[in-house]
Amino acid sequence: MTRTFKTDVASSPCMLGENNPDIIPHESAPQSVALLNGLSRVFGIRLTEKQDTPDTRFLSDLTRLFHQRRVDAEAQMEKHDTPWANVYLIQYGIMRLFREAPSGKVAVHHFFTEGDMVWPVFGRSRTVRNTLCLTTVTPATVWVADFAAFRAAIHAHGEGLWPQFAMALTEELAELTSMREFRKHTMSAKERYQLLLEEYPELVKRVPDNQLASWLGVVPATFSRLKTGAIKY
Repeated sequence: MTRTFKTDVASSPCMLGENNPDIIPHESAPQSVALLNGLSRVFGIRLTEKQDTPDTRFLSDLTRLFHQRRVDAEAQMEKHDTPWANVYLIQYGIMRLFREAPSGKVAVHHFFTEGDMVWPVFGRSRTVRNTLCLTTVTPATVWVADFAAFRAAIHAHGEGLWPQFAMALTEELAELTSMREFRKHTMSAKERYQLLLEEYPELVKRVPDNQLASWLGVVPATFSRLKTGAIKY
């Protein structure tokens, strides 16, 4: 499917306060467009102007399940010992997926950023045995839907759709987790830090050092020395 949205180029900021007759004001696109575009990317569907197609009806049914929510940094979205309730599509901001031991030690498993969809990948996380926590790292704007309703809507459009959707993210998270564990056992902390800078430069700019340290598998003091170059090979 193909669909194109018209994008208006903004006038130069220096002219906006002059009431220049050459400036044509345009209304901002409704937030629903951001949701629709986000869902189309997640499911790999190209939007078209045709309204009565299976893909268009599918996305339309999903958009009705979501509502927009703006939250501050360190907002608790999902917590352990409680069934994971929602699915999230991040419009702006960063979230972290982690586990916290009774001692208070935290293990960060993954960071999600703009355009990512976050949902309870593992069956256990949908029960009271859930050990995963989800918290915002930065102030965030997210689209939220009830997970059970979201999954039911996908099932309603075809038996094979849910397994296909679920497998993609499950495999991605499994691959990233296994690679990170491999690097912990085969690479020095400095080598892992250099890869962090190369592969995730935006996270380095936006995520607090203590959280990056947990994700990298080092204590905050070691991470600080890595930043200053105090650790040598």
